[in-house]
Amino acid sequence: MANDIEATAPKFLRDKYAIIGVGETPYMRGSGRTTRAMATWAVRNAMADAGIKPSEVDGMLSYQANDSTPSPVVSSDVGIRLNFYMDVMGGGSSTEALVGIAIGVIEAGMCKTVVVFRSMNGFTGVRMGATGRAAPSMGGGALFSAIYGQVSPAQSFSQTFMRHMHDYGTTPEQIAMVKVFHSRHAANNPKAYYKTPVTAEEVVNSRMIVKPLHLLDCCVETDNATAIIITRADRAYDYRHTPARILSVVGRCGKPRGDMHYQAGPISTVAGHYAKDILWPNAGLGPEEVDVTGSYDAFTFTTMLQLEDYGFCKKGDGGQYVSDGTIALGGRRPNNTSGGHLCEGYTHGMNMVIENVRQLRGEIDDYCPAGADGKLAHTYDYGAGCRQVRDVNVTANLGWAMPGTGSAMVMRKG
Repeated sequence: MANDIEATAPKFLRDKYAIIGVGETPYMRGSGRTTRAMATWAVRNAMADAGIKPSEVDGMLSYQANDSTPSPVVSSDVGIRLNFYMDVMGGGSSTEALVGIAIGVIEAGMCKTVVVFRSMNGFTGVRMGATGRAAPSMGGGALFSAIYGQVSPAQSFSQTFMRHMHDYGTTPEQIAMVKVFHSRHAANNPKAYYKTPVTAEEVVNSRMIVKPLHLLDCCVETDNATAIIITRADRAYDYRHTPARILSVVGRCGKPRGDMHYQAGPISTVAGHYAKDILWPNAGLGPEEVDVTGSYDAFTFTTMLQLEDYGFCKKGDGGQYVSDGTIALGGRRPNNTSGGHLCEGYTHGMNMVIENVRQLRGEIDDYCPAGADGKLAHTYDYGAGCRQVRDVNVTANLGWAMPGTGSAMVMRKG
C-alpha cells in the first residue's frame, strides 16, 4: 500500500518541519492558578526542553473556548517578541490543525519558529458539560440540537456510538477495553492523574452517564497547560533533542455536513473517513507502517471510531481491534501510551502529541531506572513501570472535535 501511495502522491511539505520542544504543567485539579500563569509555565518548559531562547521564537498560536489567555499576554510574560500570532476558538482537533497553520506561516516567511499552547482550568473553571463557572453561551447549530437534549459532548456523540453498536454488533465490553489498556499505560506514567488500572467489568458496571457511556468511558477533567514548538527541520538539529519530523497534517477536515453530520453520510462514520485521503498520501505511507497511535479519547468510543475510519482496521472491526491487545503496550500498535484523556489528563489533544514526540525520541518519562548518564534505561517491561515502545519510527495522532470534524498528524523519528 505504501509504495502505491508514494508513487502517486505529491510530497507537499513532507519532512520539512519538525517539533523540537514539548512542555506541560502537572495534570491537576484545583490548580489555584490562572490560565495565564499555567500557559507561561508550559511554554517555558517547552523552550527549556528544546534548549531555545525566547529571542529565537517569533510566532505563537493557541486555542481556547473562552477559557484561556491570549498569545500576546503569554508571549510578553516569557520574553518573546512576536512577528505572528493567532488565537483560535476550538478544543479537540485544534492541536494538529494549528501545527499545519504554523507550518504555513513559517513557509510564507511570516516567522521562523512557532509555539503552540493550550491552557485550561478544565475542572475548576469552564467544564465541557457547561456545569462550571463562565460556561460558554449557546449559539449556532447548538440552538437546534439543544432542544433534543444534546448539550454536552457525551449527549451529542452518543447517537453515533449507539448506531455503531446497532450496525456492527459492537459491545460495551469490547469498548471498555480502551479504558482498560489506557489505564494500564497510565499506571506507568508518573504524571497521570488516574494511575490505578481498571477492569472491563468495572467500566461497564460504573454508573451510566449517557447511554452507552458509563462514567469510566469518559475522560478525566483536569487543570493544565501544554505547549509544543515547531520550526524547519533543517534548523531542528541546532537544538537539544532528536526532532520529531512532520510527514503530514490534516486540519479540521469535515464530513459533508459538520453540524448535523448524520444528514450526509452514515452517522457511525466520522471525519477520519475523509481525512485519511489527505493524511496518508501526503505522508507517503499507510496506517500499517505506524508504530504508535494517539487517538483522541474524550470517550472510549472516540478512540475506536477514529482507528477504524483512518484505516487501522476495517469498518465494523473496531470493537475487535481495540479489545484484542493490539492497542496495548506490548501489542502490535499501542495507543495513547500516556493514558491519554481517559487517565493522564484532558488537554483537548496536545498531551497525546507530546507523548508521541517523546516516544519518537525514545525518552518517555516512566518508572524505569536511570542509567549512568542520568537518562532512563528503558526495560520494555510493561508490567514493571516501563511505557517506552521499542523501535518507534512512525507515529500518528488522530484529533477529534466531533463526529463530523477531525484533524490528524503523522510524525517520524528525525
